[in-house]
Order: sequence, then C-alpha cells, then structure tokens
Amino acid sequence: MDFSAHFRLEVRVTPADVGKRISVRQLRIGAPESEKFTDTVGVLTSWDDGVLLITRRSGENVRIPESSLVAGKVVPAAPARRRGPAASYGELARISARAWQPVEREPLGEWELRAASGFTRRANSVLPLGDPGVPLDEALTRVREWYAARGLPAYAQTATGAAGTQELLCAELESRGWVREVSAELWIGALAPVADLPDPPGPGRTVALSREADEGWLGRYQRKGVGEVALRVLGSGPSVWFATVPGDVPGTPAAIGRCVVDGRWAGFAAVEVDPALRRRGLATTVMTALARRALDEGASAAWLQVETENTGARALYARMGFAPHHTYHHYRAPAPAPAPSPEGGAGNRAGGPRGEFGGDATDRYRSA
Repeated sequence: MDFSAHFRLEVRVTPADVGKRISVRQLRIGAPESEKFTDTVGVLTSWDDGVLLITRRSGENVRIPESSLVAGKVVPAAPARRRGPAASYGELARISARAWQPVEREPLGEWELRAASGFTRRANSVLPLGDPGVPLDEALTRVREWYAARGLPAYAQTATGAAGTQELLCAELESRGWVREVSAELWIGALAPVADLPDPPGPGRTVALSREADEGWLGRYQRKGVGEVALRVLGSGPSVWFATVPGDVPGTPAAIGRCVVDGRWAGFAAVEVDPALRRRGLATTVMTALARRALDEGASAAWLQVETENTGARALYARMGFAPHHTYHHYRAPAPAPAPSPEGGAGNRAGGPRGEFGGDATDRYRSA
C-alpha cells in the first residue's frame, strides 16, 4: 500500500470506479492500536447501500463500509511482472483449455460450453471469455439447460488476480447463488531453466517419453473415472507427451508426468511420484525430461496449475522459476428444487466431475 504519512489521506474512489482495481485503507473502530488500520487491494466489484465489495487476487471477497474509509485510490490493473514470460489472461486461458479438450463443445457468443462425461471440471465447464451475445441471465439459463441435457451439473470456470480477469462476473455469479467449489492457481515461468536443471544425485533413472498413456502410467495417475472419455481428454492437445520413470516393480512406474506443447507454451500436469520414493528428485527428473522435449519442439515458456494449499508443489515450482499469474475458480450453479419421484422421494441429481479436489482433476505434484 502506497499511502504515505507525508501526504494527506483522501478517498479518491467512487461508485463510478466499479470494475477497476483499487487500494483502500479502512479505520477499524475499537481495534488495538497496531490493528487500527487495514489495507485492501483488489477489484471493486460493487458499491451498494454504503458497502464496498472488493475482490482480492485470490478471489476472496472483502466487504468494507463506506463510512470506515480513510483513504482510497485507483491503482494499475495488475502489478508489473519482474520475471518470466509476458502473458495475458486470455492467452493463458485458451492455452490451458486446449490442454484439456472436451469431447463435446458448443459456442455461446464468446463463451464455450464444454463437456466430457464429467471427467475434470476443466473439460466440463463453460469458459466465459467475452460476451455471450445475450443478457447474462439468459446466458446462464442456457448454460444450465445445456449441462442438464447431458446429465451434468453446470459449472463456470472464471479467474481473478490479473489484468483482464473476471472479478465482476464472479460477483454476478455469487449474487445469483452460484457456489465457488474449487480454486487453484496458474503459474508460469521460462522453460529453459527447467530443461537445464541438473540430474539429482545418486543412481540415475531413465525417463521414457510416449505419445500415449500405457497401463502403468494410468495406474500411477490415481484419478477416478479413467475410462475411454478420460483417455481422450488426457490425449488431447496440439502435441502431448507422457513421461514415465520405471519403478523397481515391472509395470509400476516410480513417477509420471504429462506435457502439452502448444506454440511457445509447454503445459505440465499429472506429475505423480510413488509415495515410497518421494523427496528423491523424481518430480524434477520428470519435468526436466519433458521440458527438454518441449524445447526441441520450439517452446520457450511454461505453465502449470497448482492448489493453493499444496505447499510442497509450490516450493518446488518456485525453485524452478515459476510464479503465480492468476487464480482460477469453478463455480457450480445452484441446484434446482428436486422434483418429487413417483414414490414421493426426491429425484436423482447428477454428480460433479470426477477426479482430484474431491471431484476435480486439477493435477498436483504430490512430493519430490
């Protein structure tokens, strides 16, 4: 926060600034002296009935009474990046979507409806990257009807925390009862430093690269619902590579990984290590082998997705030179009232997408 004691504090934000990134200081009456002032930075998503709603980078909403403001100003849309490749949210959203392609898709204006029999929320959610071409309520009705016709719950994938992300849409969804079920971060970094990492000390392990996931790879993947549709999603993308580090037991890999090369970008996912072999550098070995192959295909930048609470993965990726770009979320539509069954009970409702995150298959490195 750049509010300086050498300058007079002013509130230079108004309801006309909804949609802009702001920085405010709030006076907390009755709080201890050390906690008397609190600062909040984020997108102003509404200003109604004397209350500001600010959405932070993480997607967290903060409500601040207008009467408690002592300072406020509009700030740049996003802080300048100090390292790594330059990238917009729109570019990364499209690149990451091509790495998890649905079996079925349909446009709704500039939105894309995606379905893959429930395997991963990323392939079973609407991706709203612009104007749906109809009023929002009508668009959301069409989304719900499209997924209901396929026996799937309606999900919307949104993002916060970077220039061009969708804080306003998130607020609109929440005001209509949509529930944020899953959040994770998309990190980016230069590819060459990953490819240049040295092999870990100790006995080396070879890394086999393949265009297809074999039974051993799928056994280590440890996701639910890996059937024909899941294999199509896993194999989707412009140039897909599966990495396998053989284990001591034939057919049981010590570690696996997946990489999708798409132009200048290489996307890493599904990095899994045998629990008995963690903390031996195998995750790094897998990513280094995939990075070298991606460099050979002309890629120069890398992206991956990681859970906020996955501290082991975040530490590993930070050491490799990755840094957060934005946070993405999956919102689930509110369930309609169940229709009575002939027996008088509630009707059936479709379950959510299968995989990690208690349903989502956003991949996470478990341990090195």
